[in-house]
Amino acid sequence: MNEPGTSRTAPATVALELERLRGTMEAGFARVDGSLALLVQRSDQTDKQLADHEARLDALERARWPMAGVAALTALAGLVLAALQLAAR
Repeated sequence: MNEPGTSRTAPATVALELERLRGTMEAGFARVDGSLALLVQRSDQTDKQLADHEARLDALERARWPMAGVAALTALAGLVLAALQLAAR
């Protein structure tokens, strides 16, 4: 079955190839691990930006409601002044 002399070198060859395969797998896993770490970091940054934008939007929405009230009071005051001027004539 085996050629003479190959029975001694076959286990050594298999061991060498397995070691090369192990090194290749370790390098691949290291690249994947690095890529995943980068994705997690970017996701964290995106979450922080989203939270910041939501806080800013909430602040703008809260500030918007008093402006409508001020505009309505100003219009009402103008209407009252116009009515007083017409009544004074």
